Amino acid sequence: MTEMFDTTTIDEIRAIIDRGLGTTQSRELIAASEVADLLLDLRLLLATSDAELEAAPTN
Repeated sequence: MTEMFDTTTIDEIRAIIDRGLGTTQSRELIAASEVADLLLDLRLLLATSDAELEAAPTN
């Protein structure tokens, strides 16, 4: 099953990833909690998009 995300959602996901990479790329160690927070942010955004897809009418 293939799901399509709108460009706004994709842009938000890219922004979250870029922000996370920007704050961690120069560090040798990254706390597991920081990685978990980043992944949870992405998961929340994707889950919200999934719920919107399921609620959308299928014409």
